[in-house]
Amino acid sequence: MALYDANQTTTPTAVSDYSVSPISPDAPLAQEETYFDNPNFTKWFGKYKSISKIKNSINAYATWVLGKGYDVLDGREFLIKGIDGWGEDTFNSVLWNMLVMKKVNGDSFAQIVRNTDRGQIQNIIPLNPEFMRTVCNRKGRVIRYEYTNGKGEAVKFQPYEILHLCNDRVANEGRGVSIIEAVEWNVEAVEEAKRTHRKMVKRNGVVRVIEVDTEDSAKIAALKVQWKTAIENGDVLIMPKGVAEAKDWHGNLDTAGVIAWLRYLDDDFYTAIGIPKVILGGTADTTEAASKVSYLTFEPIYTRETTELEADLFHQLGISIQFRKPNSMMPTMAADEAKNTGQVGFQPNEMQIGQGEVA
Repeated sequence: MALYDANQTTTPTAVSDYSVSPISPDAPLAQEETYFDNPNFTKWFGKYKSISKIKNSINAYATWVLGKGYDVLDGREFLIKGIDGWGEDTFNSVLWNMLVMKKVNGDSFAQIVRNTDRGQIQNIIPLNPEFMRTVCNRKGRVIRYEYTNGKGEAVKFQPYEILHLCNDRVANEGRGVSIIEAVEWNVEAVEEAKRTHRKMVKRNGVVRVIEVDTEDSAKIAALKVQWKTAIENGDVLIMPKGVAEAKDWHGNLDTAGVIAWLRYLDDDFYTAIGIPKVILGGTADTTEAASKVSYLTFEPIYTRETTELEADLFHQLGISIQFRKPNSMMPTMAADEAKNTGQVGFQPNEMQIGQGEVA
């Protein structure tokens, strides 16, 4: 019976459980100064530039936040009308740029150029996060920024000289979090599936299995060269009868399975990145009701972004701005639900507590 005892096998039979390694916040240390660079910016930026799904999602997010424009509440429009960034910008395009970089890198930076006499804002110039360093003291407060210029010199800026937008900073970390980090595995899986399937389609019917009447490796190698040369040149290959026979190889192309896998990854991508597909116009595979729900659930997300941006601009620039938000679908959905009394689900009157009922 020892022959069938699993404990006697030399091959491991236990499967390790999946686990996530613990991570401590990337926070300031007890030393006098802690430096926070952006070492992964080029990595995230490369994926943003080369993967259309990432680029379009982040661009659409920034457009939804800023696309309707803004109103200056304190009558100081003159402070931002002259902002032109690198010379061809507007205040709105500078903010759009910074929102995109905030999502890509986790942090975005711009130099605040002020009038030396009155300290009024003259310009806001976006900076490359790759060359920016944030310096915090032991209490976690930002005390300065250091930007490496084209000469390799570290130019120091005081906090009031840099407009800094930070994405999803948690705990006492000294930096924000890139949203691309959460979808990195997903986009790599999509590319692998697409490239593998493309290679199989390309080779299907082209690769040939050649049956030869010899075991001589030298003869087989020579025959392979002759056959390959004939195919590449479109020539005729003549050989004695019965020496070799070629058969086309047709692989098993599970196209339906690949499409199902890609659709799953597509849904997983938009869930992970936190941006619904509907705002990019991708509604072919969803119902109208599902699209409306996605739109509705996205409202608090971009509303939070506009609220944070308004607060950042007030605290860092001293300008009180209110961004105009896209129209809400809540009134329309409430009206449609009230009309559709035959649907299976909760109705507005079912959500109200009547007299004598207990909540």
